[in-house]
Amino acid sequence: MAGAKWRFVCVVFALYLTSAALGSQELMMKMTKGFTKVVDECKAELNAGEHIMQDMYNYWREDYQLINRDLGCMILCMAKKLDLMEDQKMHHGKTEEFAKSHGADDEVAKKLVSIIHECEQQHAGIADDCMRVLEISKCFRTKIHELKWAPNMEVIMEEVMTAV
Repeated sequence: MAGAKWRFVCVVFALYLTSAALGSQELMMKMTKGFTKVVDECKAELNAGEHIMQDMYNYWREDYQLINRDLGCMILCMAKKLDLMEDQKMHHGKTEEFAKSHGADDEVAKKLVSIIHECEQQHAGIADDCMRVLEISKCFRTKIHELKWAPNMEVIMEEVMTAV
């Protein structure tokens, strides 16, 4: 009987972790959509080519190589347009509020800011702003995948196709 109780507890815990991950995936999807609201503005401002749009489209794919400096410029432009930057770094308070405005609770919002801060510190030595932002973005993507929070590519595709 004790073994059955432990199995039940383990199943409930596994379901809790799965639902937390799915909730975080949905949050990352909402944040991605919120972040991309300024894509067209930055695309025009930077005269970004289709290769950058391809990078944006494939951002969450773990197997996709993010190597183009211009993608870093695009992400930097988008973050500035959303008022998430201060002195070429993410403003932690505004970033936390951005996450909360897309459905994050306090704990998840703080975790996201913590991840960004850690990635910023790892790449602080890169002088070129666009390259630094590109490396920070790659670090962020990796850590979000490690948490199993990355949005599902099929869902992203569905969202993109319905928006067209």
